[in-house]
Amino acid sequence: MSRDLGEPPAATRAATPGWRDPRMWVGIVIVAASVVAGSRLMAAADDSVQVWSAASDMGAGDRLRADDLVATRVRFVDDADLAGYFTVDEELPADLELTRGVGAGELLPRAAVGTAGESDSVELPVAVDAEQVPGSVDAGSVVDVWLVPAASRARHANDGPALSGVTVVDAPPVDEGFSTTGKRQLVLAVAQEDAAAFFALLGSLEDPVVTVVRRS
Repeated sequence: MSRDLGEPPAATRAATPGWRDPRMWVGIVIVAASVVAGSRLMAAADDSVQVWSAASDMGAGDRLRADDLVATRVRFVDDADLAGYFTVDEELPADLELTRGVGAGELLPRAAVGTAGESDSVELPVAVDAEQVPGSVDAGSVVDVWLVPAASRARHANDGPALSGVTVVDAPPVDEGFSTTGKRQLVLAVAQEDAAAFFALLGSLEDPVVTVVRRS
């Protein structure tokens, strides 16, 4: 005997959201906001430019070579600020050298660069006690030179280094660079006016201790 199960229930279809459905408008607003935010980010990225920066600490008188520089992307608010630096897409002269020290990661300013042979740097000899100079200091090292006065005038010790970011152009080996006084002589490349200021400061202090701090 067969049983009449009746007609199957009619299938129901999900209703398509209408234009009055608030969920649809919320989705449209979210998508639109994402597009606007993405456009602004892209516009900000387009405003940045690649300029050269120093790969490591360098001192006055150092020649600039390709491996001394790294490209750094920067966004300048004012075009006048950009004009003070070297962009990656411009060709640099082959005979550039630094007229002052530049730290690792620092953007390379045009004001810190001159043509080789035009620099007013001089070679400054400095005699340093053995325990006041790192044994690793050699020709090409970038150093700071401090003048630490006697205790009676110690207030001057916090004024900063007497010479900052200067390059060692000659540093005899430890076993050859000591005189009978037990001091090691270093020859530093410094700007002429900095050399004059160094000697003036040296003469104004009572029994100063010369200390050399190596940067690189």
